[in-house]
Amino acid sequence: MKLKKEELVVLVGSNIREIRKEKGLTIEKLAHEAEIESKQLRRIELGQINTSIYQVYNLSYSLNVPMQDIFSNVQANEN
Repeated sequence: MKLKKEELVVLVGSNIREIRKEKGLTIEKLAHEAEIESKQLRRIELGQINTSIYQVYNLSYSLNVPMQDIFSNVQANEN
């Protein structure tokens, strides 16, 4: 079954938060590294906003993880 946009945004945000915590980073530190506002990062992690692919790239770069880690529990086809 295809994910709804809201579900995808929540999954991706949750993955970003989990990776950030595993790395021992605060929201403020990661936001600084990714050159975004900490308030925006907080909203991304909570799945409140649908951020750009470029921002996901910046976050994966700043977290030093491949982008696919951010999408680790997202399945394109669940047939």
